[in-house]
Amino acid sequence: MQFEVLAVPAAGDRELVDALNRFLRSHRVLHVDRRLVEKGTEYFWTFCVEYIDSPVSGVGGGPGGVVPKVDYKAILTPEQFARFSVLRQLRKELADKEAIPPYAVFTNEQLAEMVKLATPTKEDIQAIPGIGQAKMQKYGDAFLKLLIKPGQEAVAARAEKSAVAGSGPAK
Repeated sequence: MQFEVLAVPAAGDRELVDALNRFLRSHRVLHVDRRLVEKGTEYFWTFCVEYIDSPVSGVGGGPGGVVPKVDYKAILTPEQFARFSVLRQLRKELADKEAIPPYAVFTNEQLAEMVKLATPTKEDIQAIPGIGQAKMQKYGDAFLKLLIKPGQEAVAARAEKSAVAGSGPAK
């Protein structure tokens, strides 16, 4: 995961705005934090962009600038797709509450990887590319609650307990 910080005068600078938009379109953006900054009598916007270090091809992400769509219904089992749909709904609710785009919570690709996990733990989810400790602390419990199938609670609790016990100080 990488960060890029960009600044654009509040009055607008077409070249800088175009450069920012090109950067955003050409990278797998996870989150953008923007702030209006005052420096003396000047104002400008700063953008801290969190992105995965794998630029997408083409201007819009794929050949000819078009991002190829993934048909998750075709690549997931019916049970996985049903869980995927439930996770997408939770993601939308959280994103709406925080006034952020849904992909800033988790991407579709990350949700698809989550539903493929047999008995998910926090460590399993955090091992998915682009999901760090901060996202796990903020959203992990809500998603885990939906991912753990009825009857798996004890298995998941044992897995969490053994993971915590195994992460003790090295000898």
